[in-house]
Amino acid sequence: MKLTAWGRYPQIKANGVTFETRAQLGRLLSSTDPVIPYGMGRSYGDSALNPKVILTNRFDKILGFDQKTGLLHVECGVTLADIIDIFLPRGWFLSVTPGTRFITVGGAISSDVHGKNHHKVGCFSRFVHYLELMLPSGDVLHCSPDENGDLFRATCGGMGLTGIILTAAIQLQPVRSGFIRETDIRCRNLEEAFHQFEANAASTYSVAWIDCLQRGGNIGRSILMLGEHADTGHLAPKFRTPLPMPITLPGLLLNRYSVAMFNRFYYRSYPNYVEDRLTPMEPFFYPLDRITAYGRMYGRHGFTQYQLALPKESSYEGLRTIMDRIAAEGIGSFLGVLKLLGPGNDNYLSFPLQGYTLALELKIEPRLFRVLDELDRIVLDHGGRLYLTKDVRMGRDMFIRGYPRWKEFESVREKYGLKSKLQSLQSERLGI
Repeated sequence: MKLTAWGRYPQIKANGVTFETRAQLGRLLSSTDPVIPYGMGRSYGDSALNPKVILTNRFDKILGFDQKTGLLHVECGVTLADIIDIFLPRGWFLSVTPGTRFITVGGAISSDVHGKNHHKVGCFSRFVHYLELMLPSGDVLHCSPDENGDLFRATCGGMGLTGIILTAAIQLQPVRSGFIRETDIRCRNLEEAFHQFEANAASTYSVAWIDCLQRGGNIGRSILMLGEHADTGHLAPKFRTPLPMPITLPGLLLNRYSVAMFNRFYYRSYPNYVEDRLTPMEPFFYPLDRITAYGRMYGRHGFTQYQLALPKESSYEGLRTIMDRIAAEGIGSFLGVLKLLGPGNDNYLSFPLQGYTLALELKIEPRLFRVLDELDRIVLDHGGRLYLTKDVRMGRDMFIRGYPRWKEFESVREKYGLKSKLQSLQSERLGI
């Protein structure tokens, strides 16, 4: 089978095997060459790619739910969309959600995803009470912060390199509405955006669309979107059926001029300030879920998302330098996202650190990786790191310097005999 991830780069030939029972999975692990689990294919690069992959999407049963506490027990192949469809009408929503609902619970844990509320509540793993993990030996271990804690900390954010997550118990949050009270603030430049993020740090959700093609006094002009769960509006707003992107567009259509035109239109489409607009959850949390295979707009070579995090003390200077470099090269993205991050956690390879994160979707083209190598140096100079879930090209030195606890992760892999059986193209590239 031909296999790729969300960025449609790289594309490889792979043997994909699936399972529906623990016994089937145990036999697969004992009889196959090195593998990596593959869920919905929404990681952007090669972190879930390997010549042999274990497809988890058929291990997708809901095992139990406590309506009083909101504790949900599911198999790894259950998607966030499944959870929302079933439990939002009952008054429960995800405690943390990334920008797509089409990922599995196993994938959310392996990437330790974060959302627009990281500055308030942290990553997805904070709401994982426990998980069951099958090792290559076939043994199943119960892992939590207090039981097999080293394996739990390695699995949350460990990119599938510690075993196959079988089940997880995750904490949902109660909500009274399927709507968000949204406040939008137009920011003239990066300095103003930073000021507004800090001034509104008490908001439950915050995220900014950012124009990365501006320079001078307008560098980093943004639309900051704040959100709170509404008390009004029904609990089950209709999530639209995604529209397909029917064809792969010519890559030439996406250039600095078309992106600049889109960014200008998008920025001007927002008023200076709108407060407490009642917005359904779908457009607030998942605007890109409206289009399936939207990566086709980037052309046949695919795209990547370059997502970095910088410590708060160096975020402004570092992001200003990065955006000035991007604008000078003219590789701006129509999807630029800036978020405020809270403190990091104790997991060895979790991405967030206290500061700011910038994510840019960029078309794969000949000069791109050269420019990203330059941005890597800026990120490292300012004490930052790149997100493994979005990465498709960083080198080992960038990884080691960005993730200082990588040796602890490696020691867990060695302790439980994981390295010879669980590998991805990314892990081979990074030497872990």
